[in-house]
Amino acid sequence: MNTDWATPFEQGNGNQTTTWQACIAFHQRLAQAFAPWLKFEEAGRSDGGVPIHVGVFSADGVFDPQAIKAAGRPVFFNNNGIHPGEPEGIDACMALLRDLCLDPARRAALGRTVLVYIPVYNVDGALNRADTSRVSQNGPEAFGFRGNARHLDLNRDFIKADSLNARTFAQVFTRWDPDVMVDTHTSNGADYQHVLTLIATQPDKLGGHTGAHLREAMLPALYADMAARGFPMCPYVNPVKEIPDDGIADFLDLPRFSTGYAALHHTIGFMPETHMLKPFEARYHSTRALVDSALAYTVAQGEAIRAARAADRASVSGGAPVALDWRLDEQRSRPFRFSGFQAVYEPSRLGTYQRLRYERSAPWQKDIPYFDRYEATATATPPPAYLLPQAWHDVALRLQAHGVPLQRAARAGRVPAQAWRISHFEKRALPFEGRHLHDVLEVQAESLVAEVAEGDWLLPLGGPHDRFIVEVMEPLGRDSFFRWSFFDSVLDKKEDFSDYVFEDEAERLLATEPGLHQRFDAWKAAHPDQLGDPQAVLGFIFLTAQRYAEPEWRRYPVLRLLERPAGLLTATA
Repeated sequence: MNTDWATPFEQGNGNQTTTWQACIAFHQRLAQAFAPWLKFEEAGRSDGGVPIHVGVFSADGVFDPQAIKAAGRPVFFNNNGIHPGEPEGIDACMALLRDLCLDPARRAALGRTVLVYIPVYNVDGALNRADTSRVSQNGPEAFGFRGNARHLDLNRDFIKADSLNARTFAQVFTRWDPDVMVDTHTSNGADYQHVLTLIATQPDKLGGHTGAHLREAMLPALYADMAARGFPMCPYVNPVKEIPDDGIADFLDLPRFSTGYAALHHTIGFMPETHMLKPFEARYHSTRALVDSALAYTVAQGEAIRAARAADRASVSGGAPVALDWRLDEQRSRPFRFSGFQAVYEPSRLGTYQRLRYERSAPWQKDIPYFDRYEATATATPPPAYLLPQAWHDVALRLQAHGVPLQRAARAGRVPAQAWRISHFEKRALPFEGRHLHDVLEVQAESLVAEVAEGDWLLPLGGPHDRFIVEVMEPLGRDSFFRWSFFDSVLDKKEDFSDYVFEDEAERLLATEPGLHQRFDAWKAAHPDQLGDPQAVLGFIFLTAQRYAEPEWRRYPVLRLLERPAGLLTATA
């Protein structure tokens, strides 16, 4: 290797990772020296005002994403440093790009495939450098912090995009529309012999031809190749009980995570998770091996992956149902040969409980149950279009960041539609990544005629973003904008009553409003314990009576249009 191009990791003692400044300077120097093949530029800014860079390596010097898409060329995307305390991928990416620049054989092997990469995604966290935040991790000597400048975990922010980082990422991702993505990580959890574990986009959730290709072809090839490279992998260790001996389950990568976000674009995604207790040097080399392996597979099978993705997009655009929620199939498992350590329970010296430790002097290898199947529990058939009233501009802003083509209504109009009424919801008691998630949600469908105002946003379906649109706009989607509390103001009834005045009005309503008395009698029979509470009694009548109904209360503002509103559309906003 040319020592002029040695990375900080290679120049160190095997337990040191680059700084953000040294990393960016290295890539900039590479791009200046090898401009015919490498382009490196700022893609946006973080919440802390720090540049987020993106690089593109193309063996024939074509860097325009539209030209690359038009030519049908495979695109491989490598994201690094989303958690800067897990920096193996940052160092491995530097060496990978250096090798592609210096080695003609590697360049030739890349062929038509284009490599797009973000060297350090959480730049704010990378600059918050210390050696204290990764409590159970074995090196490196100093590293960055998980949270960004707003203390957000960016691997929970892909859909809600509260950070400028996530909006920059979305613009890069949708601009390039990669076929395969590798987002590098380090894992915590159980102890075992494997240096590297793998989260793949869950194949059932990815679905269609792409999910079948991942499960039947790509994953077996990667596992075999990594074993040949000296790093036998196992799936991410997600124990069904406390220890791996009892079995592990596929990680359900919801759209808030990088690989789940990729699935909304029919992209195959991987999160390699090196094991925190292994030496940093071994973690670095296993990460590099996985990125090399996935890239080589994409080069060899890129056309097949692209064909599968195109078929799946056409299926959704043709009206195929989109799954919104999932559960693990606990009745289906297959054996996986796992290399672990004996789990030992012994009295804690700190308390009165039994603590767990793993006995590294007692390694074992045996088949354990691997639960790798998920079932859809909720689906939605794509409508011709969605209507997003212009009042919800914070949602429109995020849709635009995600590359969704919004159109404004050129004039007012009326369109047959379906609405969702929120019949029950439960949100988390504590905030999660700056918001309160609605974990429990029940809805009822209502038919109506949508009153479209001039300037409202219309989202016609029939394009490559259909799956993304459906999963974030349908309230039951596990990471929908509703779940992430973007529409919480409709959950509050805006008017109330004074009980001493409303008592007489309630009697009048019961006597005059059809059906109200019967509903009140049924409520009294079901809630005899509440008849002594005037707020409960009068509150039921107030909330049930049509006379004082607020139509917008608990009605999800996004409407499913039952006809394509062609006559109302303007150019893309």
